[in-house]
Amino acid sequence: MPHPYDTYDTPEVLDRREGPHGEVVLRRHGELLQIIANGCFLMDTSDGRSERLLVDAAYDALDGRSDPSVLIGGLGVGFSLAHAAADTRWGQITVVEREHAVIDWHLDGPLSARTAQAFADPRTRIVEADLVTYINETSDTYDALCLDIDNGPGWTVTDDNDSLYSAAGLAGCARVLRRGGVLAVWSAQPSPEFEGSLWNAGFRRVRTEEVQVARGVPDVVHLAVRPG
Repeated sequence: MPHPYDTYDTPEVLDRREGPHGEVVLRRHGELLQIIANGCFLMDTSDGRSERLLVDAAYDALDGRSDPSVLIGGLGVGFSLAHAAADTRWGQITVVEREHAVIDWHLDGPLSARTAQAFADPRTRIVEADLVTYINETSDTYDALCLDIDNGPGWTVTDDNDSLYSAAGLAGCARVLRRGGVLAVWSAQPSPEFEGSLWNAGFRRVRTEEVQVARGVPDVVHLAVRPG
């Protein structure tokens, strides 16, 4: 079976906007929709297995906690939100997205068909904010943090995202997690260094789950639990 990109040479730009953190672009490439930030490919609608694993692995690590709340960092093309909203076991679902354009594309743009049901779910709350700032300033707490705002801890979209994976950033994540809560971080490649950072930040049950992809190294989800 041909890859969805194989018969199309030039992506079609559907929308291009200059946001507070640089340029964001929504493109159509054959059957797929793609989000590009500052010239860096972020994600497309081709698969979603690793984004779904991000949510499922976080839930499983909660060991049966009733109606857990989840903070999803990054709306993207909506895989994580749609998957969480389709699972009645989750309680409140909060999504933090800093790009107004991305939220617009889901509300009444080309991505709306993918997430309209999730947006209408009464458990869903969309917060337009920078994730690092939100984690540092919010008084809310969560049972799980599912973070997917970069291509990985070592491959950030903007330089200011680096702080999220630092000792101070991981301390902030621990602060907004309830006891026994789970931190799940998506990455385009494994990072033993980040695993070490999670241990050093006081997290326990640190592990990495791989998702095989058609081309290149596996996507991974880094998982860690705040001690009870």
